[in-house]
Amino acid sequence: MLIIGEKLSIIAKRVREAMMNRDKNPIQEIAESQWKAGAGMIDANIGPAEDNGEGLMEWMITTIQEKVPAPVCLDTTNISALEAGLKVHNNEWGAPLLNSTSNDPERFPVLELAAKYNCQVIGLTVGKGGLPADAEERAGIAAEIMARGMEYGVPMENIFLDPLVLQIATTQDQAIKVIETIKMFQDLNDPPMKTVVGLSNISNGCPKHIRPILNSYFLSFLIYAGLSAAIADPLEKEVMTAMKTTDIIMNKTLYAHSYLEM
Repeated sequence: MLIIGEKLSIIAKRVREAMMNRDKNPIQEIAESQWKAGAGMIDANIGPAEDNGEGLMEWMITTIQEKVPAPVCLDTTNISALEAGLKVHNNEWGAPLLNSTSNDPERFPVLELAAKYNCQVIGLTVGKGGLPADAEERAGIAAEIMARGMEYGVPMENIFLDPLVLQIATTQDQAIKVIETIKMFQDLNDPPMKTVVGLSNISNGCPKHIRPILNSYFLSFLIYAGLSAAIADPLEKEVMTAMKTTDIIMNKTLYAHSYLEM
């Protein structure tokens, strides 16, 4: 399963200050630590980036890939910043991933970029109508995103469907519905669609010592349901242990006594 390292987010004070000052060292240090811990892709979340978003995204992509031989998930609502980042992305390390399109018409241009640059894209199963209530509603939105992707010329294998993970502390009933959605997404296409979640969303607002427990157990359920990728922190040992152990139990990887070190 693909882990997309989540720690390069403008929400974090250290990362935000590094972005503002164009200080490469913290960005590269975090990116490299995520990659060495098991991330196959690095998330670069620059937020709305309304002022000079193009320059910031270009700087983030080149800064990360100077140090880490991995593709980048471009995470912003700024369409022009997404395209600027795609232009400088080194595809030698793999195809970039755009975060994200949805059923909101304002996010349709992301599909245009995905088709133009033949890159991957996250399809968040929400629309202007608000949060989906259950697995069936999420699957209905997913089907519309898939159809729109075909219209724009985006191959189905380039789309990652995201069921939208919500906080268990405030919307406890939604956790099981997300697991059910991942199962349902498997039947929308042959071969099954790729899927992704923002894993740590499940534990937002919870005490610090509880968060890794919730994240890791939830991940195991999601992998069993068919999850392809997670935006998560690979330095959270409980998460990586859950991923590797679930893969072993499901016979996805070959067992060895040292499997946790692999």
